[in-house]
Amino acid sequence: MKIAIPMNEMRVDAEVCVSFGRAPYFLFYDTESKETEFIINPAAAAQGGAGIKAAQAIVDEAAKALITVRCGENAAEVFSAAEIKVYKTTKVTAKENISEFEKGQLAEITNFHPGFHGKA
Repeated sequence: MKIAIPMNEMRVDAEVCVSFGRAPYFLFYDTESKETEFIINPAAAAQGGAGIKAAQAIVDEAAKALITVRCGENAAEVFSAAEIKVYKTTKVTAKENISEFEKGQLAEITNFHPGFHGKA
């Protein structure tokens, strides 16, 4: 299964970005092959609708799960339509959160915030 994580830096041992839609990068981790890949978030500098655009990038990469600090309602609707589950981070780094995910220790997020809509 491919999982996605918003990142501040292109390192697995770096902190997970607190902003999903405006994260500079996304880490994709394949739980079967253990391979990682980073992409630049195409929505990071968007004028508006960053969450939706970022969510579509996750869908386009065929991820089936997202690990994040928080997520807005609009992005959550995109994930729901694509059957992508959203999980809450419990640790600081991507590596730690991947380990928690593989142990089944991350909770699914079911309460999404209304979004920041242009606020930095």
